[in-house]
Amino acid sequence: MFPIEPRTIPTTCRRGGLRAVAVAVTLAAAAAIPAAGCGDDLRDPDASAAGAPASYAIAAGFGGLAITELTRERVVDDVYHYELAVRVGTTPHAVLRLHRIVRERAPWQPRPTPRAIMLLHGDFSTFASNFAPTLISDAAAPDHGLAVFLARRDLDVWGVDRRWTQAALDDDLTDLGDMTFAAAVADTEQALLYARWVRALGGAGWGRLALGGFSRGAQLTYATAGYEATLPAWQRQVDAIVPLDIYARLSPEDADLRQGACDRRDEERAQLAAGELGGDDTFFSLAGELARAAPDDESPLFGAPYSNRDTLLTLLGQTYFFFPATPAYHLAGAELADDWPVALRFTDEALAADWFAAAPPWQAMAELADGDAMWCGDEPSLADHLEDVTVPVLYVGAAGGFGDHGLYTTAQLGSTDVTTRVVRTREPGDEVEDIGHGDLVLGRDAPTQVWGPVADWLRAR
Repeated sequence: MFPIEPRTIPTTCRRGGLRAVAVAVTLAAAAAIPAAGCGDDLRDPDASAAGAPASYAIAAGFGGLAITELTRERVVDDVYHYELAVRVGTTPHAVLRLHRIVRERAPWQPRPTPRAIMLLHGDFSTFASNFAPTLISDAAAPDHGLAVFLARRDLDVWGVDRRWTQAALDDDLTDLGDMTFAAAVADTEQALLYARWVRALGGAGWGRLALGGFSRGAQLTYATAGYEATLPAWQRQVDAIVPLDIYARLSPEDADLRQGACDRRDEERAQLAAGELGGDDTFFSLAGELARAAPDDESPLFGAPYSNRDTLLTLLGQTYFFFPATPAYHLAGAELADDWPVALRFTDEALAADWFAAAPPWQAMAELADGDAMWCGDEPSLADHLEDVTVPVLYVGAAGGFGDHGLYTTAQLGSTDVTTRVVRTREPGDEVEDIGHGDLVLGRDAPTQVWGPVADWLRAR
């Protein structure tokens, strides 16, 4: 499925200044497919990549892929993070960065687990910043994050950073024009197939994976499930989905939200036509960096009377001023005083700043335009096939995020096994200061409010 021509890439190490051990495995199958990687054990310098399982290279060979990096680092206790860069095409940014967080039984030997999930990140984010913040933030405890939480409960957690996350600030962005929603679905299928091969070769079996996503990644989760519903059963790779805080289809009562999506789609397609292929996310990283470095200084982004901290809190706690996905939509619940955000209620402020600071500089404008077009709902070529999705579904929403507005989507599915949970701390109608979108993945109470129910649901299926 989605065959890619193999290509050999020189081994490189992304993290400089650390001991690196190159892992090179040459396989002879129908043809020789070289695969090279480099292993930096960031937190366990005594471990050696010499014991890296050949399954990673063998799986790449079966998929016609080339591994250009392979790293391993300890997260907490016996939980380790594997990261691979896999080339899936010949254009400059045709690289998927795959992640695996799993318990080990010995160095480089993950424990076989009966259940696995692949997680898809949202806008201006990566797998690490959404699901394993300890990898990008000193403000996060080592065991904080959905991926680590699930791994410690014997779930094999995979993730993929989409192609646009690999684009540097000064890169030529020509190939971002090809990074449509359909391309993201195809890449997700490629990542799922690779994960299944690695698991099978490691003794965990060839079973299908659950697919989960947060925000735009949850929209992509719905789209992938809809795509698979059009395939023969033997070609499907997903046996359950866990969309976190999103809608894939808007209810008739949300006509104003639909019109907003249509308007954004038109603007984004106009930008594409003008040659603007990348959505600039440096605003987020700059806001996060300034709030960390000089919180009390006047904000160069908003100007007086906003300080850098005020700017961060406004972007997080009053997101509805800039992106009204729902009337009270906000990224993090904030305490308001005279309609002014003064503190975050559910997520550590330093962690939220690090989330912003870790934003990749670019996001594919084509993906954004397609996402809004799907919400607009007037293009048959972007049909979501929700009625044909029959796998079990767990939807978790945030009262101050997409929340209740995501429930309509779940009612359109063909599945008879649909569980919904909207996390709230206040009465309906009082969402402005309630749990926000990002609190589901970063919040202090997320382990009990969100991650625990997700783990229980997955282990029951």
